[in-house]
Amino acid sequence: MTTPWGEVDLTRFPEDPRDPLRAWDASDAYLLRHLAEEGVPLTGTVVVVGDRWGALATALAEHRPTQITDSFLGQEATRANLARAGVEPGAVQLLTTQDPPPERVDVLLVRVPKSLALLEDQLLRLAPAVHADTVVVGTGMVKEIHTSTLQLFERVLGPTRTSLARQKARLIFCTPDPALERPANPWPYSYGLPDGIGAASGRTVVNHAGVFCADRLDIGTRFFLTHLPGPGAARVVDLGCGNGVVGTAVALADPAAEVLFVDESFQAVASAEATYKANGVPGHAEFRVGDGLAGVAPGSVDLVLNNPPFHAHQATTDATAWRMFTGAQRALRPGGELWVIGNRHLGYHVKLRRLFGNSELVASDPKFVVLRAVKKD
Repeated sequence: MTTPWGEVDLTRFPEDPRDPLRAWDASDAYLLRHLAEEGVPLTGTVVVVGDRWGALATALAEHRPTQITDSFLGQEATRANLARAGVEPGAVQLLTTQDPPPERVDVLLVRVPKSLALLEDQLLRLAPAVHADTVVVGTGMVKEIHTSTLQLFERVLGPTRTSLARQKARLIFCTPDPALERPANPWPYSYGLPDGIGAASGRTVVNHAGVFCADRLDIGTRFFLTHLPGPGAARVVDLGCGNGVVGTAVALADPAAEVLFVDESFQAVASAEATYKANGVPGHAEFRVGDGLAGVAPGSVDLVLNNPPFHAHQATTDATAWRMFTGAQRALRPGGELWVIGNRHLGYHVKLRRLFGNSELVASDPKFVVLRAVKKD
């Protein structure tokens, strides 16, 4: 990526030379050009929020910014990109959305996330550190910035306007108003599950901002909950756990099971742990933020339950699903099973047959299929 401060070589994480998707987009470049052309003083505490693969943090590393992200993969990409650029360790402070934010923010740069709820939570958490002289600039592609996005900046921080669009990207300019009466932060949000969904019926779900379907049970998970395998698996993984309702349902049905909740989102794993604890489950559980089943010992798992995402931000891709499936195949013991739910049109049965040599249809409706693959000896 060409920046006013020179070229930076950026990759996503995990790095894959066959991946056609870039680690930056026009909105990153637009923001950096604006900072240079307008002579924005990058002094004091510079905070970069939602930097997807570390493009902004790497380009601005000489100003020692603090990056705040919900993505483990994004944070690891930032580490790799900073190292590739020769940035000294510690020059950029890497925080997650679950860490306490800085106490004072002098420059706030926001890469608008896909989730309006996550943006709301981030702005409300940072608002006490923002002062009248804080420079606040947001950025995103035109299709990502809506009237509701601007209204949120205005409601939480102060008067807001947008730039002209360039290369389908747009900037957001916000003037902080310290006298503004901000709304209370509604996150995390809890709700009760409906009846008729197995062991999780009537239980509580806790969602931190940004987790999929934060205010209700989505129809795919509901279908999965009614077709989960029976008790008996000693070690179970809720892979891409989201709010943890699937793994919690397994633990409720079989207290002897050891359940590992894994997601690349810090918000998701915090939600899963909160959901598990809210229901007083008597079994044993582990909560891990990471890249799928990387770090899980081969042949150590009896059952993997998975509802893989098929979007990476705005791009549609099956790369994440394939990594999840290959990770499950490696982690499962011989005879262990991978259960997957997905939209019918995604054709996951083809991938499972290629990888496991088998794929069985457990259940289906007009929209979803539940598939089962068994690891052979």
